[in-house]
Amino acid sequence: MKRHSWISACLAALMALSLAACGGKEEPKNLIPQEKKEERVVNLFSPMEKTDPNAENVARTASDLTVAMAEEALDVTMVYRTYTAEDYQDKTYDEVCLDRARNNMDDMYLLNPDTVLMLGGEGKLMDLSGLDSAKNLREIIRTANTVDGKLVAIPQEVVAYGLFVNMDMFRQCGLELPNTPEEFLECCRVFQENGIETPIGANRWWLETFVFAQAYADLYNGGNTEAEIAALNSGEARYSDYMRPGFQFLQTLIDRGYIDAEKAAVSEAIESEGPDFLAGKTPIVMAYWGAANTETAYGKTDFEMQVIGFPSSRGQMPVMPMTGLAVGAEAEHREDAARVLDIMVSDEALQIYAETNRVISPSKNVKVDCVPALTPLNDRIEEGIYVLGSNAGMDVEQWGNTCLIVRELLSGASVDECMAAFDKLQDEALNPT
Repeated sequence: MKRHSWISACLAALMALSLAACGGKEEPKNLIPQEKKEERVVNLFSPMEKTDPNAENVARTASDLTVAMAEEALDVTMVYRTYTAEDYQDKTYDEVCLDRARNNMDDMYLLNPDTVLMLGGEGKLMDLSGLDSAKNLREIIRTANTVDGKLVAIPQEVVAYGLFVNMDMFRQCGLELPNTPEEFLECCRVFQENGIETPIGANRWWLETFVFAQAYADLYNGGNTEAEIAALNSGEARYSDYMRPGFQFLQTLIDRGYIDAEKAAVSEAIESEGPDFLAGKTPIVMAYWGAANTETAYGKTDFEMQVIGFPSSRGQMPVMPMTGLAVGAEAEHREDAARVLDIMVSDEALQIYAETNRVISPSKNVKVDCVPALTPLNDRIEEGIYVLGSNAGMDVEQWGNTCLIVRELLSGASVDECMAAFDKLQDEALNPT
C-alpha cells in the first residue's frame, strides 16, 4: 500500500508540472482520487459449507438470513471460513476450532459444548452478557453457556433430542407411550414378543441421551440445580453416582437385545437406523428436533410419528445440548463481530430463523408453531421440564465425554469401568496439571 501511495504521489507531481508548463491554467481539482473506503469484515469459522456469501439469487439458510440483516444494518461483510474433513484430514472440527481460537485466527466461531467450556475457561471468548439481545435469552441458555460468570456463547436455536416413535406399531401391540425406564423396558419386551427382534434403532452418537435423562432429571428439575452443580465442581458429589443408573439402564437394553450394541458402535446417526424406522421395521429411534422437519431424515413418514422425551423418574424428559456462536476475546474485529452477533440473535432475527427452520428459539420472546409430531416434546420444554446435555458451568464437559464413555460400554466395557472413567475425568478437573 505504501508503494502504491508513493507512485500515486509521483504521478500527481508530474501531472502538476505538465499543467504548469501549459500556460499556468488553474489546477484542476480532484486529480488524485480519494482512497476507497476500507471494507469492514467479520470472519466466521463454522462447519457450514459456503460459496460466495454475497452471491445473488442463491437460496440462503436461516442463519444466512440473519447474517444478511447484520451486514445491511452495520455495513460489514461476513467472510465465511469453513471446516471440511478433506482440508483438515484427521483433525476434528472441535480440534480445529480450539487451535484457531487460541491463535486468534477468526473473529466469530460456531462452537460445540466442549469447546465453549474449554475456550471460555481459558479466557479466549468475549463476555456477551452486555449485548442488548442477551436480555431476551431463556434462562436455560444462560445456564448452559456461562463460564466463570461470563456468558460466552449464544445459539440461534435450542437443540432438543427425543425418542421418535412409530405410533402405528405401538397401537398394533396395544402399547401406551412410556414415561419411566420400567415402562420403556416393558414396551421393548412386548415388541420382541411380537416378532420385532431389536426394538431400538441406535447409533454411536446419541445413546448418551438415555443416560442424561436419568442422570440429571432431579438435578435440573428438583429446584436445587446450582447447589448440586457446585457440589460436583468441588468434588463433594461424584459424576459417577449420577451417571450410574443411566449406564445400568443401557446395559440392560444391550443384555436383553433391545439394542444391537455391536452394530450401534460402528453406525452413523440416521444413516444406519433410519431406513428400518421409515420402513416400519423398527418402532423406536432417537434424534434431534430438526430431524422431524427434514424430509431427508424423518420429516415425511408413511405412519404417524410422535417425538417424546426419554424415560426418567420424572416422566418423558427432553435432552438439550447447546452449540453457540462466540466471539474471540482478542479477535482482530471483535467489536464489529459482537455487533453482528447482537443483530443475529436479536428477537427480530431469531423470529426469522425460527420460522424458517421451525425450531425452538433461545429467546423467551420468540414462539413458533411446531409440526404435530413434535408437540409432546415441545409441551415438556415449554413447561420447563428438560435436562441439559451440556453445561459450561460444570467443570467436566458432559456431551462429548459421555458419548465417548457410552461407546466404551458398547464395545464391552463394564458399567464399573465406565464409572471409573468419569471419576478420572472429575479428578483431573479437580487437580489440573
